[in-house]
Parts: sequence; structure tokens; C-alpha cells
Amino acid sequence: MNHLAHTLLAGDDELLQLGGLMGDFVHGKPDPALPEALVAGIRLHRAIDVYTDAHPEVVAARALLPSPYRRYGGILLDMWFDHLIARDFGRWSARGLEDYSAAVRDMLRRHEPLLPPTLQRFRLYMEAHGLPAGYARPGEMAAALDGISQRLRRSNPVGESLPVLSRLDAALQPHFEAFYPQLQGFAAEWIEANGSPAPEGAGPG
Repeated sequence: MNHLAHTLLAGDDELLQLGGLMGDFVHGKPDPALPEALVAGIRLHRAIDVYTDAHPEVVAARALLPSPYRRYGGILLDMWFDHLIARDFGRWSARGLEDYSAAVRDMLRRHEPLLPPTLQRFRLYMEAHGLPAGYARPGEMAAALDGISQRLRRSNPVGESLPVLSRLDAALQPHFEAFYPQLQGFAAEWIEANGSPAPEGAGPG
């Protein structure tokens, strides 16, 4: 799952949400000096990724992608599922998409000293492109996929994948519909068992 999903799935605790966003930018063991709830958010991010990659609906959705896109199916479906959440955001949150997105960016600004340098740079990209709300717009999706493609080390088709994903929209949607509520349940159970013992305040959700 991508940034919008990870933030939503972290619930209402701001440091869990921040950790959810940081998960893609922190590798290995998190800095023990970070707040406990933030580290829990990073762990939640990783648990969500493992659950997602192995879920039968996601495996079936990945199989719909033609070669050579299937090799990058994890990345492409993460992005596409964020697009599906963003374009029908009222189903998944009581907040408006733009309001929620602005609150996410504000959260990153307020906690910037805690962010790794890569996320500090990405925060500026989010500001410039109105993310994560921008994931509802095909143009922003195309730009994001192109950026991912350029960051990958080897030649890849990720930057040209939006037309393929768009053509598969109707076929991918049922798999997302079956999968995402189960992922919500998984995340809620994980937070109940492992989440922040001392919430630091409400976040964007």
C-alpha cells in the first residue's frame, strides 16, 4: 500500500500515522531514540506490506498485469490502490480528501525534525503536488509513476504503466473491494495488540 492507505490504516494516533508514512523511508532497525509510538507506526507499515503482498486478492490482481508490468506488480498495485482510495475517499473517511491531505502535510511539517532526509525531500514534493489528494488525479498518478521509474536502478516500464492500469480498472476494482476491508480489519487488530501505549494526540484521520 502507498502513503494515503498507510496513513488511513494507522487510525487516529498521529505518531502511528507518521510512522506509517516513514515506513518507506526507514530501512533496517528504527532509531531507538524515536518516540515509541512512531516506531510502532513503522512496524505497522511493515506488517501491512507483508499482509498485502501475500493476500490472495492482491496475488490475483497482480496476475492480471501483462508482462513486463507484472514484475513490478507490487509497486503498481500499491499506487493504483491509493488512487482507488483517493477517488472514492468518502467511503473510507469522514473527512474530505483535500482537508485530510492538507492535515497530513501539516503533520509532516510539524514533525520535520523527526523525518529522515529522504522523507524531508519527499515532503516538499507532496507540498508541490498536493499529495496525497493528488493521487485521485490521473496526471499526478502519471507523474508519480514516472518518478518511481526513474528512481529504480534498472530499466523498467513503471513510467508507462498508467494506461495499462487504467484499462484494467474494472478488473482490478473487485479485487480491491474484497481486499481492502480485510486489510482495515488486520490493521485495527494489529494496533489493538501492538500500537501506541500512550497516544500523542489525534492526527489527520
